[in-house]
Amino acid sequence: MTREDAEGILSEAGRAPEGEFPLLEAAIACSVHDAPGRDPQIAQDLARTGVERLTDRLRMESPEEALAEAMAGDLALTGDLFTYDDPDNACVIAVAQRRKGLPVALGVYYLHVARKCGLTVQGVDFPGHFLLRIETVEGPLAMDPFSEGRVVLPSELTRRALHAGLTPNVADRLDHLMAPASDRAVLIRLQNNVFARASASGDFARAERAALRRALLDPADHRPWLDVAAAREGQGALAGALQALAHASTLDGGAALAARAQRERVRLRLN
Repeated sequence: MTREDAEGILSEAGRAPEGEFPLLEAAIACSVHDAPGRDPQIAQDLARTGVERLTDRLRMESPEEALAEAMAGDLALTGDLFTYDDPDNACVIAVAQRRKGLPVALGVYYLHVARKCGLTVQGVDFPGHFLLRIETVEGPLAMDPFSEGRVVLPSELTRRALHAGLTPNVADRLDHLMAPASDRAVLIRLQNNVFARASASGDFARAERAALRRALLDPADHRPWLDVAAAREGQGALAGALQALAHASTLDGGAALAARAQRERVRLRLN
């Protein structure tokens, strides 16, 4: 798969209805778009093995136990505690090779495998730490893919929410804390992570690619184009930054003022 092939897959995913968003396929395309030398088959093989393992375990174990044991036990997927800032932690192909990564990258595999086996599992856009929501006969449970799929109790969710800066009246609302996120939002969160880390390290070319992927995944959102412009400006590509800002200003009226102000600032630098 080439970078151009990956962009085609992401463009198609961006046009897909929410219920038909191809999460794993799009996540693999993101990885190849970032580093075209990676082999997508590694990720596909891991996902297929996960489905086989979970299918076997569901015959004897509860859904949450089976999912955690299949992914963290059989496949040895876990969070990277020691090299957390390694860029590979946000790449689903590298995660399949290393068997460790960020919560949201691990979560992509949990979500794909669980659904292939008929479980109802969704991402939770929890502040500061991505979680999963699995439906059980006792009700919804929160799972942490970074901590080997362990169940997160309501009291722990509240503690984490307070630590993340949520107010007490919000941190006590489990319906809010466990609100499901769309698959598109899950993958965009992963690309936001790549963008933020690349920008912080001064790798503006990688930051630009991450922002472009977000733009392809959600073509109606102007915000990725503002980030594309910032990344291009960081590379000294001011004309390209202006093009990105001009595109942002066409997407919605709310973006126009911010994009126009940023575009004027960049234009002045050209003189």
